[in-house]
Amino acid sequence: MATGLAPRTLLLAHHGTAGAEQAAALALSLAVPGQTRIVHLYVVPDFWNGMQGDDWLNNAWTRDAFGRHVEGQLQSEAQEQMKAVAERCAAQGIECAPRLAYGKPAECLLAAARECDADLVVIGPPRPKGTPGLRSRMDLDQLARGLGVPFMVATAR
Repeated sequence: MATGLAPRTLLLAHHGTAGAEQAAALALSLAVPGQTRIVHLYVVPDFWNGMQGDDWLNNAWTRDAFGRHVEGQLQSEAQEQMKAVAERCAAQGIECAPRLAYGKPAECLLAAARECDADLVVIGPPRPKGTPGLRSRMDLDQLARGLGVPFMVATAR
């Protein structure tokens, strides 16, 4: 890490859930204006790859149109989240670099940490059982083995 306790490059995994919001709050509390750059990683999980609606769409044109619609929705949601995090960073004088990735969350995070030369990685807590939403879990064992830098998991409230 940089001198003192402030990381130079903090990698924030954030995709708009309540846990991701906790991670963003933690990241912003650790960042120092003029010293820390937050790299915001938004991962679209790989389970969306095969989403074609084959069970109810009956021709190739309709399946392709549906696929483009799903991709557009995912892209729009990602852009919205990346813009919101960038605005929060800017409001605190923190540099923000958004990154969009497609694949398995832990693999994307490991690659992003290497590529951006992160000093620290911040992620949100696992979603509590019974909470609605998609289950794209971060593989903490894979992170612990693969990351060469510290990572923090924001605590659940």
